[in-house]
Formats: sequence, structure tokens, C-alpha cells
Amino acid sequence: MTARISSADPAAAGTEDHLPPARLAYDLPTWKEITHLLANLPVSLFGFTYVVSVLFTGATLTLTVVGFPLLAAGLMGARQLGRLERARARALLGVRIDEPSPLLLHRTKGLFNQLWLALKDPVGWRTVLYDFIRLPWGILTFTVTLTSLFVLWPVLPFIARGLANVDRAMVRALLSPSDELERRIAELESDRGVVVDTAAADLRRIERDLHDGAQARLVNLVMGLGLAKEKLLEGQGDEHVAAMVEEAHGEVKLALQELRDLARGIHPAVLTDRGLDAALSAVASRCTVPVKVTADLDARPAAAIEGIAYFTVSELLQNISKHSGAKSASVDVWRADDRLLIQVWDDGRGGARLDGGTGMRGLAERLNAVDGLFVVESPPGGPTTVTAELPWRNRTDTPNKG
Repeated sequence: MTARISSADPAAAGTEDHLPPARLAYDLPTWKEITHLLANLPVSLFGFTYVVSVLFTGATLTLTVVGFPLLAAGLMGARQLGRLERARARALLGVRIDEPSPLLLHRTKGLFNQLWLALKDPVGWRTVLYDFIRLPWGILTFTVTLTSLFVLWPVLPFIARGLANVDRAMVRALLSPSDELERRIAELESDRGVVVDTAAADLRRIERDLHDGAQARLVNLVMGLGLAKEKLLEGQGDEHVAAMVEEAHGEVKLALQELRDLARGIHPAVLTDRGLDAALSAVASRCTVPVKVTADLDARPAAAIEGIAYFTVSELLQNISKHSGAKSASVDVWRADDRLLIQVWDDGRGGARLDGGTGMRGLAERLNAVDGLFVVESPPGGPTTVTAELPWRNRTDTPNKG
């Protein structure tokens, strides 16, 4: 049974007339937007004053020696103003903007080169443009927001949101870095380090091979021929001299073979003379696993791309010989638009990974350095498929076959 309370009851009437507790009319994001809009005037006034006083003065004095350093210093200062504006936008408008790459003045040699790097800085010039056009906008947003706070306060959240969205668009357009450009710069800096490290490792390998192989044999050859000469001068029998010359002849043949192998490891002659198809067939013939090579190329790529493709396949076939336990393998090379595609397959035990050793990782880094791609699909139990992709660049020179 439900009890009904009469509307004439004073207690009941008091309960119905009870109002909800007082609360703020605006939420926290709205108050942040209002704060940002009110702060636009002093901030934009400071930025405009800085641009006019420092940068315009430097630009005017570029006819003298002092002008260019002053202008460069002003642009670097504008960078810091942009950093503060991005921080203010993150705190009050919720705009997440990455910081642009810093100026690498410490990596640039020469005062003139450092000055030129600062003068052509696009981040600094975009910040200058931002601060220069912000003064009228700062006056407008400050006036409208302050007036609406007292006169149009019921609709102020909608006004603040609209004005703040314009601010967000300005910050994104002028103060955010170019994502693609920044990413590309970071990749090129990383790839340059990989190329330098790879070249240094190759030079060390060649030096070690020469020192331990052909150089040692040539030293033995010189010593043997020297002893043979002494015996001839002493008038000793032909049998001893003939034996020493025979031994020296064998050392010469071994040294020549090692030099040929070393030269083949640097850049094989068959690749220069006959192209990628013949060079890969020669590599496949030395593999301990039967390999089928298919190359569908109507032209030869640039020498650098051809060399990287050759050494990539050579390294992969060596891995198949040593680690795969495969019974058969295949190499397919073809061109698709402006890319050179390579696919190496084997029916071995699988389990190959990019993080499994330095070999696969080194191949991936070498291909990334030339804007290539390296993908390994090797489930446990096999098969293993490695796909490499290189940019196609036309060959500009024709090898001299004379």
C-alpha cells in the first residue's frame, strides 16, 4: 500500500519547492578556452612586438654585416616563441602537436653554413608569420570574449568554442611540423648512419681478408723467391731451387685465387658484364641446395641497385646453405612499375627472424637505407619466404665491354 501525501501538507510543499544545489554554469574545458582567448591579447602583443622590433630590424640591416646574424638570432628566438605557443595550446585547447626537429647547428661545420641553416629555417619563418598575423585576432578574441562574459554569458560557451576552433586551426597550420617531412628527415638521418656503418664494416672486412689471406701468401712468396735467389748465387743444385720455385708458384696461384674471391665479394665481374640474371645464376650454382632462378627484367637497373640486389640474394642463399636444411629453393626477380622485387623461397625448417641475428637485420638496414623494404615470413617448420623491394632507377651508364 502506497501512502499519498496531500499537496496541502506544508512539509510536502517544502519538499517539492527545494532547488538543486548551485553549480558552475561552464565545465573545465570551456573555462580553459575562455582563458586562452583572454590571454591572446597580451601574448599576441608580445609576439608582434618581437617580430617587428627584432626581425624587421635584422631584415633592414641585412645590407650590413650585422644584419644577417641578427636576423638568424631572431629566427631562433621565434622558434622558442613557437614552442611556448604549442605548450599553451596543449594546456588550454587540448591540441597535441609534436615539436619540430631542432636545428642541428653543432653538426654543421663553418660559421657561414650555420648562419645559412638558421636563416632558411622553415619553422622559424612560420612562427614569424603566426606572430605577425595574430595581433588583430588577439584584439578581436579578447574583446568578444570579455564582452560576452558579462553580456552574452548564456551563449558564451558556444562563442568560445567557435573562436577556440579557429585558434586550433591556426596552431595546426603554422606551428605544427610537416609530419611527412619530419619523418623523412629522421629516416634519412638514420639511414645515413647505417650506410656509414656498413661501409666501415665492409672496409674492415676487406682489410682483414687481405691481411690474413693474400698478403700473407705474397709475403711467403717473396721470402721463398729470396731464398731461391740466394741458392742460385751460391751455386747450389737445381733440384733445391726447382722445389722452391714450385712452392712459390703454388703460393702465387693461391694468392690469385684469394684475390679473385675477394674481388667477387666486392663486385663480381659477371654482374658488371652480363647483368643480374647471370650473376644470380652463378651464385645459385654455388649453393648447396638446388636453386631455380627466374629473372623477368626487360632492362638493367642502376649499378648501385643491381649490386644491392645481388648481395641480398647472395646472403640469403648462404643462409639457406648453412641453416635451412632445405631440399629446394627458388629466386624470383621482377620489376613492378618503379620497384625491383626479389623473392627468395626455400622449403627448409623455417624459424628465420629479423631479430635472430645480425645477418637478416643487416640486410633489412641496408635496404632501408635506399628506401627499400625487407619482409621475412618464416613460420616454424617452414617454408621460408623472404621478399625484398628496391626502388627502380634506370641505368645511366653502359659498361665498357672492350
